[in-house]
Amino acid sequence: MKGIVLAAGTGSRLGPSTLATTKHLLPVYDKPMIYYPLSILMLAGIRDVLLVCTSRDLAAMRRLLGDGSAFGIAIDYATQDHPGGIAEAFVVGRAFVADEPCALILGDNLFHGGGLRLALRRATTLESGCHLFGYRVAHAESFGVIEFDTDGETPRRIIEKPARPPSQFAVTGLYFYDGEACERCRSLRPSPRGELEITDVNNGYLADGKARVEQLGRGIAWLDAGTPDSLMSAGHFVQTIQERQGQFVACLEEIALDNGWIDREAVAATAERLRASPYGRYLGTLTDG
Repeated sequence: MKGIVLAAGTGSRLGPSTLATTKHLLPVYDKPMIYYPLSILMLAGIRDVLLVCTSRDLAAMRRLLGDGSAFGIAIDYATQDHPGGIAEAFVVGRAFVADEPCALILGDNLFHGGGLRLALRRATTLESGCHLFGYRVAHAESFGVIEFDTDGETPRRIIEKPARPPSQFAVTGLYFYDGEACERCRSLRPSPRGELEITDVNNGYLADGKARVEQLGRGIAWLDAGTPDSLMSAGHFVQTIQERQGQFVACLEEIALDNGWIDREAVAATAERLRASPYGRYLGTLTDG
């Protein structure tokens, strides 16, 4: 399975911080925002990644992540300079996806918690259709909300930002699709706001009986970092987890080492290069002994 990180938004809600750089390079506590969605694809076992960003930010992304070999993965790059909707990522990345199963994650999304790796690995086993994650939220009217059948379990459709939400379960910014995703996205008509809507893709799979929705439990946190308040909250969350548990969130080298994609010598080299930072010192503990 391949993976796409969509990091092409203008970040206007974070202005003026995003006038000079993309929001996806802003720090969420101790590491760039882009590390968090990339870590999720790596936890899912995905090694072929397409990072979609704006032309303005392409060089900076390349400086940060390179070709991905430092993390035991392969990163390709594509650009999206005008907001065309989440689903447009599959139009931009059609040659990369090549009609293979593919996961898509939004570049400002953060997931963490017990059982997350198992949930991700289950999603990668899909042979047809799509695998979505539902998450209980307090203010469902701000999200794409799942409407369930009368049994309260079977998803019927997804409603984008409803005034009266039919449930408290939102669809997260992490999607797993079969090889039909690119063609389905190409056949979409733009919405009234001129974008290709990922909700239309998901509803198409639901209408065909090919969508699986897994509800993430209380032990897993889902956050985004697209506003000043949510960016601050995400940073505090990561800080608390790391200080209490002594384990870093979204440490790409650690995930790669655990997956057997890089060796201890590679981690040690990065630790030495970053030795002045807490992140570098943490990498050093992974190779001690």
